[in-house]
Amino acid sequence: MSKVQIKLNRSGVRQLLRSAEMREICDEKAAAIAARCGEGYEHGAYTGKNRANASVWAETPQARRDNAENNTILRAMK
Repeated sequence: MSKVQIKLNRSGVRQLLRSAEMREICDEKAAAIAARCGEGYEHGAYTGKNRANASVWAETPQARRDNAENNTILRAMK
């Protein structure tokens, strides 16, 4: 058997990770997590220095309390 070696195009991978399409994928995943959390949770996506990122946070005081007591965001990620 021969050994196959794969050499990644670093600039291409970097471009893919920072692309608008990847940001949309991250935003869709964050929206699904926020929807599973319930009312009072928000989501957002942004492109950082190295890649696209998304986050979910508790916006209202009730949601913050719920998240502190039940780890709602963490559980919604599963």
